[in-house]
Parts: sequence; structure tokens; C-alpha cells
Amino acid sequence: MSIESHLAELERRHEALSREIDEALSHPSADTLELAAMKRRKLQLKDEIARLKVNKTIH
Repeated sequence: MSIESHLAELERRHEALSREIDEALSHPSADTLELAAMKRRKLQLKDEIARLKVNKTIH
């Protein structure tokens, strides 16, 4: 998998997770632990995207 396609997949997953978090927040009975886990995964994706973009510009 090329770096570009990997970045595109990570960005797609980040956006999907963002929509999932927004949906969960719209429900008053949202599981706060699950919501926190989703936010952590979203942040991890964001960090990986940033790391790959930096590596891509260096090389």
C-alpha cells in the first residue's frame, strides 16, 4: 500500500469516527466510556496521519 493510499484510508476512518462520535453525542444515553474510547482512537488516527504527512514531506 502506498503512503498516499494509506493516508487516504486513515483520513476516511478519522472522518467516519468523527461522524460516529457526533451521532453518539446526540443521544442522551451515550456510554461515556465508549465515547472516550472513540475519541482516543480518533486522536490516535490524527496523530498517525500527521506523522505520515511529515515523513512524506521529508522523503
